Amino acid sequence: MTKTLSKVTPKPKTARERLKWVWPRNGTEWIPYHRITWTDSSGKRKERAIRLNWNGDEKKLDDEYWAAESGRHEKQIKPAKRTWAICVKEWRSDAKIQKNLTPSTKKSYNREFEKILEKNADKPMSETTRARIRKKHNAMSETPRAADWMLQVVSILWNFAKNELDWSLGDNPAARMKKYGAQQEFLAWPDWMLNSVDNAPDVVRISCELIRGTGQRPSAAIGMLKSAFQGEWVTVFDEKGDSGFPIYCPERLRALVDRLPVGPRHVLPKSETQPMSYDSVEKVFRAWRETLDDLAQSHDDSARNYSLHGLRKRACVELAEAGCSDAEIQSITGQSSEMVAKYRKEANRKMLSRTAQMRRSK
Repeated sequence: MTKTLSKVTPKPKTARERLKWVWPRNGTEWIPYHRITWTDSSGKRKERAIRLNWNGDEKKLDDEYWAAESGRHEKQIKPAKRTWAICVKEWRSDAKIQKNLTPSTKKSYNREFEKILEKNADKPMSETTRARIRKKHNAMSETPRAADWMLQVVSILWNFAKNELDWSLGDNPAARMKKYGAQQEFLAWPDWMLNSVDNAPDVVRISCELIRGTGQRPSAAIGMLKSAFQGEWVTVFDEKGDSGFPIYCPERLRALVDRLPVGPRHVLPKSETQPMSYDSVEKVFRAWRETLDDLAQSHDDSARNYSLHGLRKRACVELAEAGCSDAEIQSITGQSSEMVAKYRKEANRKMLSRTAQMRRSK
């Protein structure tokens, strides 16, 4: 049967010096190989053949052949050693490190690790230069806390690889690099910016509704599952993201989620099973924020003063101004008593100033 098929199916006419066409046993088509032969020092003849995946496409066959000729074919390239991916894997499996970390700290580290691995997983750590790290740090100037955190995590992995894995690496490229440092406290959004959300792009509008409606950290709100919404209730996560608990869901937010297309698992989906990342949402948010310059100037303000984190603060301050007790605010936001007390103080000052000024006007 095999011989019959090989006779019926003509051998491709494409020819190259080291291109060999093979009809495999029990095969149904001719398969191209890039083959080289040589004789070793003992006089033994040797051969190395690389199967070329052409799928009947002459151009693809040409690309595969010349890649093999130049030594660039994927089967000729040895996997890199001492890569970022291997370092992260070793760090995650180091019992001495893991036993001293809380679940929330592990989650925070792993979130940053995934960002590093997204483009650098298979790259040797030794190829990472200080200039490259500085360029990345500068590019993240719009999010200074995240930029400084990136430097810290790079240093942690580098020092671990060098000191614990005994990898021959040079100086830590992130060491002693000037950081942005402590940042100004997040400002609660003013009314004029909050009122602009209705006309914002869907990604911004939905993320803002999630943050304001649930009082969660932006990253937690952005990654919410549709299944977290059950009737009048929605499951949210505390400040550290270690555990979930149900809270009452505002009707406005319930209506928004009910109108979402059926299919993807997340409220803000990247794919059918994955949510959008904080970075991708924040990028759209910053672009939208730039469109508010004229409106901001009319209020003697600047939209750049406000971040997604500032919207969470607005939600917390609104709860305090509405007269909610500390326990009620904490039941929604999961924040520390110290932070809630701070919002309470700001809300009380605002209400007291109104009372005082109204008395004076009389």
